[in-house]
Amino acid sequence: MRQPPPVSQKHSKGVSFTFLLTCFLLTGCTALKQCAYEGIGRDEWQKPDEVIRSLGIRSGDIIADLGSGGGYFTFRLAKAAGPKGKVYAVDVDEGLNDALAKQAKQEGLANIEVILAKVDDPLLPKSGVDLIFTSNTYHHLQDRVNYFTNAKKYLRPNGRVAIIEFSGKGWFESIPGHHTPKEVILSEMKAAGYSLQHDFDFLPRQHFLIFAKGTE
Repeated sequence: MRQPPPVSQKHSKGVSFTFLLTCFLLTGCTALKQCAYEGIGRDEWQKPDEVIRSLGIRSGDIIADLGSGGGYFTFRLAKAAGPKGKVYAVDVDEGLNDALAKQAKQEGLANIEVILAKVDDPLLPKSGVDLIFTSNTYHHLQDRVNYFTNAKKYLRPNGRVAIIEFSGKGWFESIPGHHTPKEVILSEMKAAGYSLQHDFDFLPRQHFLIFAKGTE
């Protein structure tokens, strides 16, 4: 059977824009943001199952999903942590938080709790977390050295920070301000008092780095 012609990159951009515009017209601003966070064909390049496996999450772990957005990783993290664990969905967007909380209730995931954060503080509970996870959010944070220096108070002993950040290889992520070079992340996290534990290279459009408290 004859195969259809491949979709060009230019056409793909148009499809993405049309899809997002349709979301906005039909369902409003919060839903548009959710569509944008989910992305078109995101599973293919985000490789969420491999990401979750690489994190080595244990049943009962307490996790913060920093910049949880539409919950792309939040629900996967919650399932990995299990009913004895906890995932804090942390975002500064109240509308997205409300939508995520509603979806968590619908899916029966009682181990998800949303937190309306400040731009300079995730406002995590004093009891702390085992993992601070953030995907495609690093470039949005201001004064990142100070941010992650202060975030250490939320990490339990042996706690980790996992950062997935755009590398600039995708067409949208190549726009200035939408990605961060790896060497910048490494330098900033070292200045904040962290040491690199793992540097995964299986994501085609992103860096994937895991840090622990303490300097090298």
